[in-house]
Amino acid sequence: MGEVFTFTPEESVEALVKKYLPSNAVLADMCNFFSVFSDVTRVKILSALAISELCVTNISQLLDLNQTTVSHQLRLLRDAGLVEYRRDGKTIYYRIANDQINNIMMTGVEYLCAN
Repeated sequence: MGEVFTFTPEESVEALVKKYLPSNAVLADMCNFFSVFSDVTRVKILSALAISELCVTNISQLLDLNQTTVSHQLRLLRDAGLVEYRRDGKTIYYRIANDQINNIMMTGVEYLCAN
Protein backbone atom coordinates (compact mmCIF):
# COMPACT_ATOMS: atom_id res chain seq x y z
CA MET A 1 0.00 0.00 0.00
CA GLY A 2 2.29 2.80 1.22
CA GLU A 3 5.77 3.09 -0.19
CA VAL A 4 8.60 2.88 2.33
CA PHE A 5 11.38 5.31 1.58
CA THR A 6 14.90 4.30 2.39
CA PHE A 7 17.75 6.66 2.09
CA THR A 8 21.47 6.57 2.24
CA PRO A 9 23.37 8.42 4.95
CA GLU A 10 24.15 11.25 2.53
CA GLU A 11 20.43 11.82 1.94
CA SER A 12 18.60 13.70 4.63
CA VAL A 13 14.98 13.39 5.64
CA GLU A 14 14.63 17.04 4.70
CA ALA A 15 15.78 16.32 1.15
CA LEU A 16 13.36 13.40 0.86
CA VAL A 17 10.44 15.45 2.12
CA LYS A 18 11.25 18.23 -0.33
CA LYS A 19 11.58 15.69 -3.14
CA TYR A 20 8.37 13.73 -2.51
CA LEU A 21 5.98 16.21 -0.89
CA PRO A 22 3.21 17.01 -3.39
CA SER A 23 2.95 20.60 -4.59
CA ASN A 24 0.57 23.01 -2.88
CA ALA A 25 -1.72 22.80 -5.92
CA VAL A 26 -1.91 19.00 -5.65
CA LEU A 27 -2.47 19.20 -1.89
CA ALA A 28 -5.30 21.70 -2.42
CA ASP A 29 -6.84 19.41 -5.05
CA MET A 30 -6.62 16.51 -2.60
CA CYS A 31 -8.42 18.54 0.06
CA ASN A 32 -11.16 19.45 -2.40
CA PHE A 33 -11.46 15.84 -3.57
CA PHE A 34 -11.75 14.38 -0.07
CA SER A 35 -14.17 17.09 1.07
CA VAL A 36 -16.74 15.50 -1.25
CA PHE A 37 -16.75 12.49 1.10
CA SER A 38 -17.57 14.68 4.12
CA ASP A 39 -21.32 14.62 3.50
CA VAL A 40 -23.38 11.56 4.49
CA THR A 41 -25.90 12.11 1.68
CA ARG A 42 -23.18 12.21 -0.97
CA VAL A 43 -21.56 9.06 0.42
CA LYS A 44 -24.94 7.30 0.44
CA ILE A 45 -25.48 8.27 -3.20
CA LEU A 46 -21.99 7.10 -4.14
CA SER A 47 -22.58 3.82 -2.31
CA ALA A 48 -25.81 3.24 -4.23
CA LEU A 49 -24.15 4.11 -7.53
CA ALA A 50 -21.31 1.71 -6.73
CA ILE A 51 -23.93 -1.05 -6.95
CA SER A 52 -25.84 0.11 -10.02
CA GLU A 53 -26.42 2.92 -12.46
CA LEU A 54 -29.48 4.85 -11.24
CA CYS A 55 -31.65 7.84 -12.10
CA VAL A 56 -32.61 10.60 -9.66
CA THR A 57 -36.03 9.04 -9.02
CA ASN A 58 -34.46 5.65 -8.20
CA ILE A 59 -31.90 7.22 -5.88
CA SER A 60 -34.55 9.33 -4.19
CA GLN A 61 -36.80 6.33 -3.53
CA LEU A 62 -34.04 3.91 -2.53
CA LEU A 63 -32.38 6.31 -0.10
CA ASP A 64 -35.57 8.05 1.05
CA LEU A 65 -34.29 11.45 -0.01
CA ASN A 66 -35.96 14.45 -1.61
CA GLN A 67 -35.38 14.59 -5.39
CA THR A 68 -34.14 18.18 -5.14
CA THR A 69 -31.55 17.11 -2.57
CA VAL A 70 -30.45 14.19 -4.74
CA SER A 71 -30.15 16.41 -7.83
CA HIS A 72 -28.11 18.99 -5.91
CA GLN A 73 -25.73 16.38 -4.50
CA LEU A 74 -25.35 14.70 -7.89
CA ARG A 75 -24.37 18.04 -9.40
CA LEU A 76 -21.64 18.41 -6.76
CA LEU A 77 -20.47 14.85 -7.40
CA ARG A 78 -20.43 15.48 -11.16
CA ASP A 79 -18.50 18.73 -10.71
CA ALA A 80 -15.95 16.83 -8.60
CA GLY A 81 -15.60 14.20 -11.32
CA LEU A 82 -16.86 11.34 -9.16
CA VAL A 83 -19.98 10.54 -11.18
CA GLU A 84 -20.89 10.55 -14.85
CA TYR A 85 -24.25 10.41 -16.54
CA ARG A 86 -25.96 9.32 -19.70
CA ARG A 87 -29.30 10.40 -21.11
CA ASP A 88 -31.93 7.88 -22.22
CA GLY A 89 -34.81 9.93 -23.61
CA LYS A 90 -35.90 12.23 -20.78
CA THR A 91 -34.24 10.14 -18.09
CA ILE A 92 -30.68 10.74 -16.94
CA TYR A 93 -28.81 7.80 -15.44
CA TYR A 94 -25.85 8.33 -13.12
CA ARG A 95 -22.91 6.03 -12.45
CA ILE A 96 -19.58 6.10 -10.64
CA ALA A 97 -17.02 7.76 -12.93
CA ASN A 98 -14.39 5.01 -12.65
CA ASP A 99 -13.19 2.05 -10.62
CA GLN A 100 -10.75 4.21 -8.66
CA ILE A 101 -13.70 5.90 -6.92
CA ASN A 102 -15.06 2.49 -5.89
CA ASN A 103 -11.59 1.51 -4.66
CA ILE A 104 -11.30 4.67 -2.56
CA MET A 105 -14.70 4.03 -1.00
CA MET A 106 -13.90 0.36 -0.30
CA THR A 107 -10.56 1.33 1.24
CA GLY A 108 -12.41 3.71 3.56
CA VAL A 109 -14.94 1.05 4.55
CA GLU A 110 -12.21 -1.54 5.15
CA TYR A 111 -10.19 0.92 7.23
CA LEU A 112 -13.17 1.88 9.38
CA CYS A 113 -14.31 -1.72 9.85
CA ALA A 114 -10.81 -2.81 10.87
CA ASN A 115 -10.55 -0.08 13.49
